[in-house]
Formats: sequence, C-alpha cells, structure tokens
Amino acid sequence: MRNALLSLLALALYSCNSVTYDVVIQGGRVMDPETGLDAVRNVGIQGSEIAVITEDAISGKQTLDAGGKVVAPGFIDLHQHGDSPEVYRAKIHDGVTSALELELGVEDVAAWYAAREGKTALNFGATISHTDSRRLAMGGKLSKSRLSGDWAVEPMTAEQIEAMKQRLADGLEQGAVGIGMLIAYTPGTTAEEIDAIFSVAKAHNAAAYVHMRTNDTDINNLEEVLTPARRYGTQLHIVHLNSSGRDRAPEFLARIRAAQAEGIDITTESYPYNRGSTYIDSHAFDNWRQMSDEEIAGHIWVETGENLTRETFAKYKPTGGLIISPASYSEESVRNLVADPIVMVASDGMWLTNGKAHPRTWGTYARVLGRYVREQKALSLMDALKKMTVLPADRVSQRIPAMKKKGRVQVGADADLVIFDPETIIDQATYQDPVQDSTGIDHVVVNGVITLKDGQFQDGATGGKPIRANAE
Repeated sequence: MRNALLSLLALALYSCNSVTYDVVIQGGRVMDPETGLDAVRNVGIQGSEIAVITEDAISGKQTLDAGGKVVAPGFIDLHQHGDSPEVYRAKIHDGVTSALELELGVEDVAAWYAAREGKTALNFGATISHTDSRRLAMGGKLSKSRLSGDWAVEPMTAEQIEAMKQRLADGLEQGAVGIGMLIAYTPGTTAEEIDAIFSVAKAHNAAAYVHMRTNDTDINNLEEVLTPARRYGTQLHIVHLNSSGRDRAPEFLARIRAAQAEGIDITTESYPYNRGSTYIDSHAFDNWRQMSDEEIAGHIWVETGENLTRETFAKYKPTGGLIISPASYSEESVRNLVADPIVMVASDGMWLTNGKAHPRTWGTYARVLGRYVREQKALSLMDALKKMTVLPADRVSQRIPAMKKKGRVQVGADADLVIFDPETIIDQATYQDPVQDSTGIDHVVVNGVITLKDGQFQDGATGGKPIRANAE
C-alpha cells in the first residue's frame, strides 16, 4: 500500500511539473487582498485563468520575470469616462485591467458593448445613464458634454418619469452594470424622480452609482439618496466622496457607516487629488459671472493648459470643453479618504480633449501606491490593493456574479494581474502636463493576455472582455 501511495504521489508531481502553462509569472511577491497571501510564488496561467500558484518551478510558453516585484490583482476602476482606445491604453500603464463607466453611464447599452467586443485592451462595462434617459424622455437636445440644456433644469412630468423608467429598465435588461446618476448636473431632478430610479434599480438587482448634489452646509444631499435606498433596499454607491464631501468628508463617512450599520448596502470611493475636472458648459457653472477674478483664474483650460480669465471663460463657455477646477479641499482630506478602510480607489478619469485631460486619467493608482503608501505611509500596501481590487469587484458582483473571479490572485480566478515595483511605482502626470504614463509598472495581464510587457504596451492586445449582467 505504501509503495502504491508513493507511486501516485510521484505521478502527481510528475504531471504537475510536466505541464507547460501559457504564461508563467516567475518569482514575484504574490499579494492577494482577499486571503491575505503575501509570499514569493510562481503563478501559472492557462487560457484566461490562474491555474496554479506554487513555490515549485513551473514552465510556460511565455515567462514574465517578477523577481523583486509585487504580483497583484489588476486594478478595477469603477469610475472612468472617455472609453476610447487612447484612454484604455493610459489605464493599462496605470495597472488597470477593468475600467467601468458607472457614474454618467451610456445612452445605448447594447451599442456601447458591441462597439468594444473583441477590440479592447482591458475589461469594460457601463451603467445605463439616468442623465441621457432623462434627456430623451423629455425630448431634450444633446449638448457637446451631455450635461446642459433646458431638460436638465426642468422637473419631469409623471408621463416623462414613466418614459425614463422604461428606458432605464431597457438598459438594465440589455446588461448594464447598474444605473448612473449625475443629479448634481440635473438640478431639475425631484425626489419623486429619484424614488422612481431606485425602484427600477431594485427590480433589476442593480446599484445606483450617484454623483450627489453639491451641498456646502449639511448632508441632506446624502440623505436624499439614502431615503429611497432604505425604502427599496437598493444598492447605493456614492462616487468621488473627496470632491462631493470636500473637507466635510468625515461627516459623510460617519453617516455612511451609520447607514451600513442600519443595513443599507452603501459604498463609496475617492480619487487621490484635491482638484476636480468637468465641462465648462455644464450647469455647474451657470453662475460663473458671480465668481471672482481670482476664482476664475484658478481654473485650467485643459486643451492648452492656460489659466482662465473672465474673458476666456466667457469665450469658452458657449462652445464647451474640459476644465480643471482649483483646489477646493485639503491634501489632508485626500490622504484621510485614501486611507479610510471603507473608501475604494477610483479615478474619475476623463474624456480626452486634444489628447489631454485631468492627470487622474493617467496616474490615479500609481499615485496611491507611490505617494500615499510608500512615501507618506498613510496606509499599508495590502490595504491599498484591497481598495483597488477585491472591494470594487465585490461592489459589482451582486448583479454580475462573475466579478467574484476578479480582484483576486487565486487558482480559478481570472488572470487579470499587474506586476509592479513597490519601491519605484509613482505617477508622472501633472495638471499642466498630464499625458505621462505612470512608472514602476512592468507587466499587465488581462484575461491571460500579456498587455503590458517590460513597461511597453503590446499593440494588438485585445484581452478585454465585457463586464455585463445577463451574460453567459
């Protein structure tokens, strides 16, 4: 019997060692935020999945040397705009393997997914847009930024609300990740309308991804969306708490924690900058003439990098375009949010204007790992990775169970991986010169496809797959 067992063991070891994997990541510090694994291992990838994580030597058709580097789950960005190949390429250089347009969302879910199927470097997904659904239900005209027009400031009629609800339901039936809501940009939105949106989301087991109204005095803007979330049991995600909460973010975090304790399924995120970006033609700047010259001068015109004046603000306002806002909250507030255990990391990466945008499009994740983990020691490396991987994966997984295979370095998980040097990783993008890739990220693998190798994007790499509900 003993000899038979020894023979079986030898056969098993021979079989393991005789396998040639499609890709082997060799000798890296494997970090899995869900299980807490933090050890030097070899990772074998077969097809689109992780097949083995082992201390034993393994061989592969392709081998990536990860000696001295971290092997982590690819980063999952829940808040991304400008879903073009150029933007996706910038995200790959920042370690992102899944980029989702969840705040604004898209107008035509089926067409949006079809346009990217089989052509995309990273995983992609989107919500159905409340903003667009509202505009279409009200017969409004499309502006350059999708964020301005009479339809945005006027309340909806009961009939229009029903038409909007149908559009939202159709988008969810087509597989949208959830419902995207920029109610800060649609001041005509009423409590009745918000209630209707949350009822549709609940009926489809979907979350509402919400940009709250701006409120500088209290947290009623948060209560406005907590009320229907409580009523229906709808999942709720508050986007960029840094720019919505500003220096009052601790008040919002305390209320979010209280809501979680109450049983409300609510989560939030932050990006690691204290300057935001938006469109100059949006309703956020309807009162720009009341701004002081100093306030206006704090804004940067993205296309040229120039600081605006009263004259240039008036010039660009009618035509529209991206601006970077002045600092409206402290670096300390940013650091505290980035370090808070319940706050995920998300970029709010932007559309490109003449190839440019806010630097968060290029540098969000490397900035957290370099500036806040290594330099400031505001949080541990493992805690930072958790905010970038398993937490965002789990936020989406209630509607899309396949996300349980992402955000993890485990056997059977999707082979979405980033290999980086924790001693050198850092962002390079600045407000004046944003088009600079992050450094310290050596390799990125998307569903088993090597997409970044030795810091070089691999042209023709299209390993990205749809993150979509109702998909087989």
